[in-house]
Parts: sequence; structure tokens; C-alpha cells
Amino acid sequence: MKFQKWLKVAGDQSYRNKKCPVESAEQVTVFNYLRKHYPETYGRIAIHPRNEGKRTHGQVSRQKAEGMTPGASDIVIPGNPSLVCELKRQDHTICTWQKGQIEYLQACHDQGCYVFVALGAKAFIKEFEKWKN
Repeated sequence: MKFQKWLKVAGDQSYRNKKCPVESAEQVTVFNYLRKHYPETYGRIAIHPRNEGKRTHGQVSRQKAEGMTPGASDIVIPGNPSLVCELKRQDHTICTWQKGQIEYLQACHDQGCYVFVALGAKAFIKEFEKWKN
């Protein structure tokens, strides 16, 4: 997986372990952390846009018409600036970019959002705390 020069990467890019937790498990950890430590603030407003999964052509058309944005990042927290994070596995060499993800991150970056890729939940939490402060 290659990273754009403008894109901040949180986590150890040299980490290698093909048995590291899958992205969905990392995401559960992130949202559990936010809801436990910040139940009335960030845990309440953080969202995960559901863009992945198999859908029929008709479902995709309807969802796009309803506002689904292809490539939307895994974690979005409204704020000033908003936090926009694409969460990947700790070993990024076994990850791939999905269609539209880089373009979405670039558009958010261009609008002044706090944009980054996190290699695992621990990397997200560390970067989240920087953003929060």
C-alpha cells in the first residue's frame, strides 16, 4: 500500500505481521474507546459511514441518490477542524485502497479537515488525542 506525500500516516509503517487484527476488529476497538472515555462528546458524535459490502446495482444507485459517498473514510468526527480517518490494519502491506478512498481523503484535506490514515486502533487513539488537544 502506497501513501501520498500529503497524507499523514499514524502508526509504524515498518510493522509486519500478517496475523494482526482485521480492520473491523480495529474499528470496534476504536469506537469502544471513544464511547468509554468520551461518552457525552466524541463517543456520541463519531460515525462510521457504511460504504462497504456487497449490494445490487439497484441498491448502489438508490444509496448514492440518498447521499452515500463512495470512498468515505472509516471514522469521521465533526469538529473544528473535523477529524477524518481511514483505518487500516497495522501491517499495511496486506491492505489495499478501495475505490475513491484517496480522492475522498484529498477532498477532506483540501477543505481543512484533520486527515490521516491510522495503522491500527492504537495508532488512531494516539493521533485522536493529538487532534483533540
